Amino acid sequence: MPAFDLDSFRSGFPSLKSGIAYFDGPGGTQTPTRVGEAIARTLTGPLSNRGGSLVSQTNAEETVRAFRSAYADLLGADPSGMVYGRSATQLTYDFSRHLAKGWGPGDQVVVTRLDHDSNVRPWIQAATRAGATVRWIDLDPQTSELDLSDLDKVVNERTRLVAVTAASNLLGTKPPVRAIADRAHTVGALVYVDAVHFAAHEVVDLREMGVDFLVCSPYKFLGPHCAVLAASPALLETIHPDKLLPSTDEVPERFEFGTLPYEIMAGATEAVEVLADLAPTGPSRRARLVAAHGMIAAHERALRERVEAGLATLGGDVALHSRAAERTPTLFMTFPGRRSLDVSRALAERDVLAPAGSFYAYETFARLGLDDDAGLRVGMAPYVSEEDVDRLLTALSSALGDRPRS
Repeated sequence: MPAFDLDSFRSGFPSLKSGIAYFDGPGGTQTPTRVGEAIARTLTGPLSNRGGSLVSQTNAEETVRAFRSAYADLLGADPSGMVYGRSATQLTYDFSRHLAKGWGPGDQVVVTRLDHDSNVRPWIQAATRAGATVRWIDLDPQTSELDLSDLDKVVNERTRLVAVTAASNLLGTKPPVRAIADRAHTVGALVYVDAVHFAAHEVVDLREMGVDFLVCSPYKFLGPHCAVLAASPALLETIHPDKLLPSTDEVPERFEFGTLPYEIMAGATEAVEVLADLAPTGPSRRARLVAAHGMIAAHERALRERVEAGLATLGGDVALHSRAAERTPTLFMTFPGRRSLDVSRALAERDVLAPAGSFYAYETFARLGLDDDAGLRVGMAPYVSEEDVDRLLTALSSALGDRPRS
């Protein structure tokens, strides 16, 4: 595996010159110059609606093709199964409505208490409208793991869909998606996976994960604000969304409503290229992406361990809730006797950005039963350095010493 040249990588991010140590990656990463340039270059054209006559038209066609190709490589999927979306929430709401057309009383939908609410509420609301029943996979707050002890009872012959995260955006927990998907498929249920947090840190392979739908968001891994849904084209062919009569019925475009934002798609494609270029040699872009993710994972794991070691020296002043055996480099913590929002503000005064909140993980936060209305989330990103971590730990130690207990 080639070495990760962190200094060279960081040089591509103008925002890092701000002097801020960014630990807010789970909410959205900083963006490299190359991505911004790709957006500007595409938007200023020549650019028209898609067609085959003039360069402005073919530029739009090529932008869409390149987007689908790049995300097929990133997600281990088929380019014809890549659906563009404004956000993961929007895509999930869309597909909850598409799929619920076939649900009715007696059917069941399974959601978890580990998921971001965007992979919970759309399915509950769609099930309610259809008269279907909602079942839950619970979270053990002591281990930060899903409780799968009764999985075979929760996912049964009446189950139509299982919605599960590939990694918690709050705790970092990576549940055994393949095992859950295999159980769902034995009873004929579909599996919809939120990989928004997962894809920022791990290699994604739609086929290897054994799931039917997977959604992710490029702005979590260096790109612009948008989202992608991956599925097999054959499965997408069986789903018929409400759409305008003149619009195409081709897959995947039947799920993309209105004119596509070509410039955003170009920026998202460039984000994939930035990642692939971390491993400049390889037989394919997919192989380079796999190698790059290996480098990023090793770097981020070392950073996480450095943070954890530093937190351990603070003793009972910090309660760490990210405890799962398999997890991303994201740490969620509270501070007994102190408000997490106050600690976050104290860090910000020292140019360390680690936000406090529940981060739309509504069910997860409630299940933890914390004596606080927020928790502090510290997330690693590829551009985070050991110096950033040391600044975080120094600032945190000072904040906990400076702020009186409530």
